[in-house]
Amino acid sequence: MTKRRSRGDGGLHWDEKRQRWIATASLGFDPSGKRIVKRGSGKNKTEAKNKLKEVLRDFEDGLAIAPTNYTVENAVNDWLTYGLAARDDQTVTTCTILCRTHVTSALGARKLRDLSAEDVDRWLANKAKTLSTRTLQGLHSCLNRAVKRAMARDKVKRNVVELCSVPTGQPGRPSKALTFAQAEAVLKAVKKTSMYAYIVVSLLTGGRTEELRALTWDHVFLKGQPDVKPPIPPHIAVWRSVRATGDTKTRKSRRTLALPARCVEALWDHWVDQGWDRLAAGDRWEENNLVFHSAVGTELDPSHVRRAFRTAIAKAEGVNAAEWTPRELRHSFVSLLSDSGVALEEISRLVGHSSTAVTEEVYRKQIRPVIQTGATIMDDLFSEGSEA
Repeated sequence: MTKRRSRGDGGLHWDEKRQRWIATASLGFDPSGKRIVKRGSGKNKTEAKNKLKEVLRDFEDGLAIAPTNYTVENAVNDWLTYGLAARDDQTVTTCTILCRTHVTSALGARKLRDLSAEDVDRWLANKAKTLSTRTLQGLHSCLNRAVKRAMARDKVKRNVVELCSVPTGQPGRPSKALTFAQAEAVLKAVKKTSMYAYIVVSLLTGGRTEELRALTWDHVFLKGQPDVKPPIPPHIAVWRSVRATGDTKTRKSRRTLALPARCVEALWDHWVDQGWDRLAAGDRWEENNLVFHSAVGTELDPSHVRRAFRTAIAKAEGVNAAEWTPRELRHSFVSLLSDSGVALEEISRLVGHSSTAVTEEVYRKQIRPVIQTGATIMDDLFSEGSEA
């Protein structure tokens, strides 16, 4: 004889209106005295019971009951919409492109609670066939933060993305530096172009592109202060950048740099040319006091700088314009100083690095000067005359 279930134990019934089986279970009462009832639905009895088991399991784990159709795409969209508040516009754009192009297109339809570490591993391994390691790190970071945000809102129990490591991807584009001969060829080729002052200042001071694009005339002192003791030479104050905060990349990046004579001459000429640009633009001119600007006085866009830079150096002898970017002028500055025997610590100060490690590992392309101390001492110790 079948035992009748107790009152409040729940049950299984057919819902004619929804055309689905509904499994229910009673879990006691809430503080207001209302009965807590959890439900699971399915096209058949087994599916309804399984759905109810998932609901009960989440309830016992202390999770709010997330919609069973909450997908990876939902989690990523929520993160892009609400999780990037107060971030720089460029950061939001980059994350959006990475997510739309690589994350949601491959994993978006997967239900978040069903996403496994194996799914993420296979996805990253497949992407590693065509993408660089740096891009893979960006993809992993975006998905990781999206799932972490969903977990904090009880949409999923754990973040499986954190359990996955980033594989090694395709080799990225290696950075490089101009040799002295190439640098001279570049300066000669751009002499009569609108990019001349920008290229000269970048190459001869090592300024970052983000710092030069934000440089204003208030921070340029072409006359210096020759009458004080000690005299102050012409210089620029690198105190700003185009970052969202307006500050430089690190605290040590804020620095004041003396200007080589060639930079002073180029900037005087550029200041005169800017007056003609202002006159040509007429009412369209927007006064921002920028040193390097667009045709109407607004801030330069990185893509515009790259395009103008490559056009300007197109005729430089021994240089393939398509292979070079403006940031490599900074690399060239470091390498040329190193090749001339300047100490690594001094170069690091000039380019505003927080330590010498980045200067040495990333920027310096020549290893100079030759360290002679050991050879000199060994020659004295083991000279041929000492054997007698």
